Amino acid sequence: MKELLKNREALLGGVILLLIAAIGLIVPDFVGVGNLFNVYNDTSILIILALGQMFVIITRCIDLSIAANVALTGMVGAMINAAYPQFPVPLIILLCAGLGTLLGMFNGFLVWKAKIPAIVVSLGTMSIYRGCVFLLSDGQWINAHQMSETYIAIPRTEIFGLPVLGWCSVVVIACCYYFARHRRMGRNIYAAGNSPTAAHYVGIDVGKKQFVAFSIAGFMAGIASYLWISRYAVAYVDIANGFELQVVAACVIGGVSIAGGTGTVLGCVLGALFLGVINNALPVIGVSPFWQMAISGAVIIIAVVANSRSERKLGRIILKKAVQNAP
Repeated sequence: MKELLKNREALLGGVILLLIAAIGLIVPDFVGVGNLFNVYNDTSILIILALGQMFVIITRCIDLSIAANVALTGMVGAMINAAYPQFPVPLIILLCAGLGTLLGMFNGFLVWKAKIPAIVVSLGTMSIYRGCVFLLSDGQWINAHQMSETYIAIPRTEIFGLPVLGWCSVVVIACCYYFARHRRMGRNIYAAGNSPTAAHYVGIDVGKKQFVAFSIAGFMAGIASYLWISRYAVAYVDIANGFELQVVAACVIGGVSIAGGTGTVLGCVLGALFLGVINNALPVIGVSPFWQMAISGAVIIIAVVANSRSERKLGRIILKKAVQNAP
């Protein structure tokens, strides 16, 4: 039982199940299989973006421009589809992914080569990307009737009861898990965040790994941008405005340490699902959705405190063992 309580993922998974059960007592329909599929589907975009953010945070950085990246790439994709309805949708998705990656690479390049703190870089590019959305669209909306049916329909198509949007997040989870656990680049990203000095001495270019992490986050934003626009069938200037808070919250709740070097794909996914359950449950039980941001902020603070305490405790254990083993 003690080992179970020490396991962050198991504990968070148990909290999510208890939360679902508690909401089910108030609204029995909430625990229906179909509704739970809908909750996961609604959380899919958050999962994708949180996994991208996870790699950035692991390298001791943060990408506050990830939601603005979604807005800019999503608007570009929607404008192409509205202007050229016959343009193949898969190519538009590739263009969005490519543009998102380029924007992420721009952030990473400034952090790597210019040595500018990541929070400063991403705050600046967040404003730049938001401004570009307004300049491109001239403040105009692109609505469902201006988009092709295929553009909107793909993420909504169900396969085995789960829409393509949900399956996209499943594929991303699997790819991120493989990359983090079985690829040298993934392991090096963890090493760079865990101890930049030690990583440098063993030949790992910390700045380059930060560049790669930002590029991954940009790619995730590019993919998520198409999914966001097609799901809600509208593109406008304030797409995903403030969503970066949800993304960071999902990472921190899932055990990704702001100090870097720590975090798992499973924990990140569970952190996103925790927020997804809350966000879907609040309207059902009659709580104003305006509380969502306040709840997310409070949960971030609690999670950061919990993470810092566990890290401090781990440090004490390591120190204690070192003293015991000393001659």
